Amino acid sequence: MLDANLKAQLKSYLERLTRPVEIVASLDDGAKSQEMLALLNDVISVSKDITLNDSGTDVRTPSFSLNSPGQNISLRFAGIPMGHEFTSLVLALLQVGGYPSKASADTIEQIRALEGDFTFETYFSQSCQNCPDVVQALNLMAVLNPNIKHVAIDGALFQDEVTDRHIMSVPSIYLNGELFGQGRMGLEEILAKIDTGAGDRQAQKLNSKDAFDVLVVGGGPAGSAAAVYAARKGIRTGVAAERFGGQVLDTMAIENFISVQHTEGPKLAVALEEHVKQYEVDIMNLQRADQLIAGKDGALHEVKFASGASLKAKTLILATGARWREMNVPGEQQYRNKGVAYCPHCDGPLFKGKRVAVIGGGNSGVEAAIDLAGIVAHVTLLEFDVQLRADAVLQRKLTSLPNVTVITNAQTTEVTGDDQKVNGLRYKNRVNGEEVTVELEGIFVQIGLLPNTDWLKGSIELSPRGEIVVDSRGETSIPGIFAAGDVTTTPYKQIIIALGEGAKASLSAFDHLIRTSAPA
Repeated sequence: MLDANLKAQLKSYLERLTRPVEIVASLDDGAKSQEMLALLNDVISVSKDITLNDSGTDVRTPSFSLNSPGQNISLRFAGIPMGHEFTSLVLALLQVGGYPSKASADTIEQIRALEGDFTFETYFSQSCQNCPDVVQALNLMAVLNPNIKHVAIDGALFQDEVTDRHIMSVPSIYLNGELFGQGRMGLEEILAKIDTGAGDRQAQKLNSKDAFDVLVVGGGPAGSAAAVYAARKGIRTGVAAERFGGQVLDTMAIENFISVQHTEGPKLAVALEEHVKQYEVDIMNLQRADQLIAGKDGALHEVKFASGASLKAKTLILATGARWREMNVPGEQQYRNKGVAYCPHCDGPLFKGKRVAVIGGGNSGVEAAIDLAGIVAHVTLLEFDVQLRADAVLQRKLTSLPNVTVITNAQTTEVTGDDQKVNGLRYKNRVNGEEVTVELEGIFVQIGLLPNTDWLKGSIELSPRGEIVVDSRGETSIPGIFAAGDVTTTPYKQIIIALGEGAKASLSAFDHLIRTSAPA
């Protein structure tokens, strides 16, 4: 199951166990059970501290639980944790085996103090880069608090459950049998949702902070670079972000980051955060900016957040990035995560053998159609323009696939469904005005990004597209407020460009501080 190199790496990790781990597997005669058994035998072959009992009787087969003698841990994998979830398996083995988590002492104490019974179920797919954050967070919570139970379920393996619960997006998280959340959620976000007083406590903590020399709003590539460059100047630096990593967290393969031939978005996001943490930067996560109050005549700038917190700073760097552009047609919001999806890598496996559409003929849309064609029965790609806009090499690959239909001059007008899930879409032929209905089970929207600037309207100059207008130094229409990354008018929305723009904005902010604080 595991090659020699992977087994050697696993062995080195499992040498860190401080207490024994018992694996109890529930298996049958099926091929997937034999595959799981092969994986578990590889695991126990590299560690004397791990034992395997294959006589489990859990209702989900194949599955296995992890526990340690004398501990009360309810943690289970229903399915084979390979792909992106192999890391989740390794971390679970380490944590069940006594290896300490990297979570902060305050977070660990908060988890242990939770009262009540919490039974979590997370549906994942092996190709989902958003799922490991959820699985790993809930696994850790199950290790630390005996009142918390967690089972991670491979949706592709347990299709009956996926169908019964109308799951069409991963990760999908259930708490005590009720839908708890969908999409990427980190440990802090999950805790904030179940520990209802956590948000207020955090807001009070933030409100008591002194003013920053530089406050970066946003934690993507631009915000990370800005924070590093500011901190290296020795000035008081803070980063307030809704989710550290930003849009990069939703990016699969990255092959144009110079000097790194290939990486994945979540890995890069972790690297960015770890780099920022090497400096004295105050990182404040789960903070969505809500209002900007610009200081006048040298007064402090203030940012208010949806949590009720408020932060002040001498200079600001706005790096709130962008989000997926929506079609804004009837039915889109009603069937979001019920057939309407925005991440083909995450949700594609749930549509195995079904009919789907991809909206958008740029690189993202064509890449999505190519990936999906290997999973689903048929892909219909709809492009508004007269021709596809993707690179020629991608178009050649697309047209070579037998189960893909490309329709240009198509304006999507409606998403249809049966009140529980998508069953089709309607589009208008822009040449002759004909209305056409396409029967299908899934729709993947890939039509670009929108800047996250709704909170800035009326307070700072924005372009007709809603982007923050910046000059060559990254300065906005308000002195002392700078901006960087995909949220600005800077052309070419690329990770490597956002990093450079973040560094530039930070240097400009430092220059502004020097000039405005110098005596006349």
